[in-house]
Amino acid sequence: MNAKDISTAKNPDLRGSLAALQRAAALARETAIQTNTNIVIEKDGKLVWISAKELRRQASEVKESINPQPSDLVL
Repeated sequence: MNAKDISTAKNPDLRGSLAALQRAAALARETAIQTNTNIVIEKDGKLVWISAKELRRQASEVKESINPQPSDLVL
C-alpha cells in the first residue's frame, strides 16, 4: 500500500474521508454511551470491546484536558 498522505489526494472526497471517519467514530462512541452498549474496535490486529462505562471515563478525561478545572491550573 502507498504511504502517501491522504490529505494530498487529488479527489476531494478522498481528502475529506479521514475527517468523515473520525466524525463517525465520535458519533458511534456517543451513541454507545447514550444506549449503554459496547463498541468493538480493531487494535493491533485484534477485536477489542469497549464498555459504555469505559467510554464515559475516556470522554471525561478528554473533556477535562480541554477544559481544566480552576484547581488544576498552575499559576
